[in-house]
Amino acid sequence: MQTRIQGTTMPVLDVLLDPNESVYSESGELSWMTGSIQMTTHTQMGGGGGIFGVLKRVAGGGSIFMTEYRAFQYPGEVSFATKVPGHIVPIQLGQGPEYMVHRHGFLCATTQVTIGVGFQQSLGAGIFGGDGFLLQKISGVGTAWLELSGEMIVKNLAPGETLRVHPGHVGAFQTSVSFQITTVPGIRNLIFGGDGLFLAVLTGPGQVWLQTLPISRLAHQIGEYLPRQEARQTAATGMGGGLLGGIVGSILNGDK
Repeated sequence: MQTRIQGTTMPVLDVLLDPNESVYSESGELSWMTGSIQMTTHTQMGGGGGIFGVLKRVAGGGSIFMTEYRAFQYPGEVSFATKVPGHIVPIQLGQGPEYMVHRHGFLCATTQVTIGVGFQQSLGAGIFGGDGFLLQKISGVGTAWLELSGEMIVKNLAPGETLRVHPGHVGAFQTSVSFQITTVPGIRNLIFGGDGLFLAVLTGPGQVWLQTLPISRLAHQIGEYLPRQEARQTAATGMGGGLLGGIVGSILNGDK
């Protein structure tokens, strides 16, 4: 197997497979592939916790199906592009740490890599439909490729060193890093700060990848340019309109 990452702003991962080699992704991630690639859809890959692992992944907002791309008889190529401007990051598994990744961060992996729900915390189930804040756990043996949106900032935390981050900017981190969600301190900060109601607290040792363009913030910015009727619908979900709308909008911005 050989791989290459092409492009800058909207990169694409090309995976060159020899006969009988394969990779998998969540359904719908494919960009293009050659004619010798055979697609097979499964409910799980890499020994991902059986039916309970599947149900837990779906409950967390993930896909029930995984698609395997295998070179059949002849070498082939399959490609996966980023969904928004950002970076594609390869990680090696099996001889080192496992990883926690933001809910949209898994791009694809070799077949012995496992993906599952690693962290889930409800931040107001009535508002978020029960999803709350979700991180996926990437483990197993092999290579996985992650998608981080915007620019990528790498932090190496020393033992006991703490970093407080807007949750949407958390891209990925090694499982040696302690992680928790906490509220912004101070009632004035909660109501008037404009930075959301929640912060992610990461404590070393370990490596952390931050992303500068949370998808939720991108969606919020685009929402300001929607036609008036759609903008009113956005406001109804808490993205705008008055103090209450601002507070609920802060919750939504701080969640994902």
